[in-house]
Amino acid sequence: MVSPCLQGDISHCVETTVPQVQLPEDILHQIHALMPLRDAAQAACVSRGFLRSWRCFPNLIISIDSLGIKENETNDDEIKSDFICRVGHIIQNHSGMGVKRLIIQTYPWSNIHPSYIDSWLRDAITPGIKEIEISMLRYGGIKYNLPGSVLSSSEIRSSIQIFLLAECSFHCAAQIGCMSSLKKLNLHSVHITGEEFYGFLSNSCALEQLRITNCNDIICLKIPCLLQKLYILDVLGCSKLEMIDSNAPNLSTFFFSGHPIHISLGDALQLRKISFRRYNSPDALYYASIKLPFIAPNLRTLVLSTSDETINTPKAFGKFIQLKYLEIVVSTSKFSQDYDLCSLISFLDASPTLESLTVRIAQPTIRRDSVIEDSSGYSRPQCFQEQCHDNLKNVMITGFCSAKSMMDLTISIIEKTKALECLTLDTTRGHDRRFAKIDKCRWMNKEALAEATKALNAIQRYVKGRVPPGVNLKVIEPCSKCVC
Repeated sequence: MVSPCLQGDISHCVETTVPQVQLPEDILHQIHALMPLRDAAQAACVSRGFLRSWRCFPNLIISIDSLGIKENETNDDEIKSDFICRVGHIIQNHSGMGVKRLIIQTYPWSNIHPSYIDSWLRDAITPGIKEIEISMLRYGGIKYNLPGSVLSSSEIRSSIQIFLLAECSFHCAAQIGCMSSLKKLNLHSVHITGEEFYGFLSNSCALEQLRITNCNDIICLKIPCLLQKLYILDVLGCSKLEMIDSNAPNLSTFFFSGHPIHISLGDALQLRKISFRRYNSPDALYYASIKLPFIAPNLRTLVLSTSDETINTPKAFGKFIQLKYLEIVVSTSKFSQDYDLCSLISFLDASPTLESLTVRIAQPTIRRDSVIEDSSGYSRPQCFQEQCHDNLKNVMITGFCSAKSMMDLTISIIEKTKALECLTLDTTRGHDRRFAKIDKCRWMNKEALAEATKALNAIQRYVKGRVPPGVNLKVIEPCSKCVC
């Protein structure tokens, strides 16, 4: 049953005559604040103590789940009307004081009139609020434009620490004013121009984490040097973005996913981790090898994802002098059969302090250059880069295949690394990333199993005998339940 507190004025709720345990009011409020919204409303219906604290309940999380609304119970218009009614009662019965966290998610409706959202925000966003999340569903419905008036109070702006907007417009951003306490900002599919966004960032000097996703109106993303505390920058899928120009001096983590653009991270002397993924465009590994040593000279962790390399990875133009962990993820759906996997060794040569290397072939690789099917036999060509590596201890290759260039890469690693302790060759899609809830039979088909069998034979014939006695060789085989 729906709580009366969600249906009407909770001032008319009646307290039961059950004997009560007397607790200090501040402890009672703390207990109440830890309850989910619906449980807190129901508790307020049976206790005067909880009823008093309900009027300043700190966590207003508005969604169909938190309100206990079931989809497909009736037609969509009735469900939407019920949602609007319940939210209106909750906001109306709340004093507006004490709200620390406000989350409004309008899924599954894209046509809730903006006037309702404006009214809820005006009543719920009050001085002292710390977290605001407004997540609209925009699917051919009414586009919501966040009004600057809800953030006009300096007392409100000075208390907000976390701000998330999704599927709406935020064109008033530059005129908002100083957000002196804002630490985390997340914009997803938000209509905002680069100039508007720069104005907002210039007023957010305490910002520590910034994530923008699918904000397709931004052409140039400029990060002002005023953001002295910014240490995480994530930019994903902004289709019109042409440039990232960051002058944040203490940036330590950068994640980029998108098409080729110009990236400038200033001096970036504190940058320690980069995750770099380019989609719908080739040669991410080529770009990384010739650009990243100069963009981020002090990297310690580097994760590269690619789906299409038209040319082999060249010798790096610079050095990753402090790089400790390198992960290369290869999606083989469009990957060229002519790409020489052994050219990945150039990253090893450019990373003298590297300790851990992971190469992930995201899908089972069916290569036409299998050493097993070569009647002339396999003989490894002389490697053109024979310098030794003194620090690499752990190497893992998942999606290991029987391709000649894969054999070349593996044997080159064995011969070049004098400190190698563990070599893992995984012929599946990656045993270390499986989830227990996923049925194992989804991982491999019969074609992939045949390639895994070839890879196992290649390991036995060409790799195993070359592994030094002190190295722990782990070979991961598909089990009988892995095939559908």
